Amino acid sequence: MANREPFAVGERERAWGFAGYVEHHISKPTIAAVNGTALGGGTELTLASDLAVASETATFGLPEVKRGILAAAGGAFRLGQQLPRKIAMEMMLTGEPISAPRALELGLVNAVVPQAQVMDAALKMAARITANAPLAVQASKRIALGIQHGEIASEAAAWAQTRAEIGTVMRSEDGREGPRAFAEKRAPVWQGR
Repeated sequence: MANREPFAVGERERAWGFAGYVEHHISKPTIAAVNGTALGGGTELTLASDLAVASETATFGLPEVKRGILAAAGGAFRLGQQLPRKIAMEMMLTGEPISAPRALELGLVNAVVPQAQVMDAALKMAARITANAPLAVQASKRIALGIQHGEIASEAAAWAQTRAEIGTVMRSEDGREGPRAFAEKRAPVWQGR
């Protein structure tokens, strides 16, 4: 990014968004197992998941504003949908992370467990779901999220605005300065243009 080189984007990512996941909604439940630092894309993957289990040492945040960019994989609108607005705005506008216990308190994750137990806890949660009737589980998820034909209609405007805003931000001087400063291990010099 600092060299202004385009990201390598595969066919799945073009169709389904960042990590082949964030913009395409499937009927099967998804569980994020977070074992460490989930900043930027890691938090966006957690936000895109139906459930989440985190290690007690995990951290979550959207630090993009510190680099002159924005959380363009759904984080800019999903954080405010899933957390109290004031908390979400603080996280997005300051770029400061929160701890796993705080994420649990706010409802960003379903459970916090010792680091060595993250995958086991996620798999146990999955087992509790798979013990139920698959068609009923999938229909319940589609209804709860408003999924029709792999899309959530209520998110269409947010995705369109995200694409427009990221285009503007990335073409700005600040959008070039942030990644460059990060790569050069120095504080950015913002111009506001």
